[in-house]
Amino acid sequence: MARRVVITGMGIVSAVGVTVEECWSNIKEGRTGIGPITRFDVSNFPVKLAGEIKNFQPERYMSAKEVRRRDPYQQYAVAASKEALAGGFTITEEERWRSSVMIGSGVGGVGSYYSECEEIYRTGDPRRITPMAIPMLMVNGGSDYVGIEIGAGGPSFVPASACATGADCIGVAYHYIREGRLDQALAGGADSTIFNIGLAAFDRTGACSRETDPALGCRPFTKNRPGLIFGEGAGVVALEELEHAKARGANILAEIVGYGSTADAFHITAPEPEGIGAAQALKQALNDAKLNSDEIDYINAHGTGTGLNDAMETRAVKRVFGERAYEIPMSSTKSMTGHAMGGTAAFEVIFCTMALRDQVAPPTIAYDEPDPELDLDYVPNVARELPIKYAMSNSFGFGGHNVSLILSKFEG
Repeated sequence: MARRVVITGMGIVSAVGVTVEECWSNIKEGRTGIGPITRFDVSNFPVKLAGEIKNFQPERYMSAKEVRRRDPYQQYAVAASKEALAGGFTITEEERWRSSVMIGSGVGGVGSYYSECEEIYRTGDPRRITPMAIPMLMVNGGSDYVGIEIGAGGPSFVPASACATGADCIGVAYHYIREGRLDQALAGGADSTIFNIGLAAFDRTGACSRETDPALGCRPFTKNRPGLIFGEGAGVVALEELEHAKARGANILAEIVGYGSTADAFHITAPEPEGIGAAQALKQALNDAKLNSDEIDYINAHGTGTGLNDAMETRAVKRVFGERAYEIPMSSTKSMTGHAMGGTAAFEVIFCTMALRDQVAPPTIAYDEPDPELDLDYVPNVARELPIKYAMSNSFGFGGHNVSLILSKFEG
């Protein structure tokens, strides 16, 4: 019999808050974290806005020496993990080999990589770069730092599935625990990509918003949606086998009940337009959870605000849910956080957990003119109280990755 897997801790660092409660309060109120880019001079850049993290002090989570040795995405991962650990997640010597950390990243420490390359080009001296350059770059580096700190000896590999990375990490950890290979894990995603090359390269795909007004920067599912806004940060959840959590008297926040993951095998950047692969991931998650399509009460959409993604996701939801698709509230919190690449999917699992706790569907803000072809209930502009027993979180990524997770309100 499959074991039950519950969430017993959460941590987040994002543009709308650097703790779960702060972040969720702002999300429910529809407050955006999107604003003018301050990290570098964008006068020659067509992209002017991003969801930059403010008031983050890495020295609160690690020594000044370690701050210098770690890429910002790794700093975010450590900070989010420490908040998640506050739920009481610990590892005894007996539990070491059955405890894991799987905190992935879409791109790793590319900002640090760029800076170190600049140093070589500037000086011509390869000895000028830091000996920590490789650890700062690794997509598994953030996960490994956390694993070393807490002594997790179980498998610590991290799937890299672009913007679906955080969801796949959570899904894999969930299955490992459910199947009895692990008893507990920290899982999620982190990324820090708001720097010149990152922004310029993504804008060249045609996916970025070039709006200058933060209130209109990201408008998922609307007729004139301008594209995505870069975000950054980390989201981490503490997962435990139910009896393990009960034995230590853990406060159980929600239960993960389903996971589906597919690939379009269609195009390296564009989603398959009819949502066939995405719909298959949603169906897999429902089958994994042993749920019917009429049992989902809320969907946290991938909802990037791009022309291709929002149309594809709407079609995929209709494929799976049929006429009931029109009755399910589905919102995009990226309208407030921006798109934190590999970290965003983990954000959205946390938001689903909080939605289950408070029985509130968060809004899609900046929703103005509806698109006649996108005619579902996107919870426009204002959060909505409603009964939620099962919440679905969808995440998609370049390369054609499609991931869906289903969470349940915990019932003993």
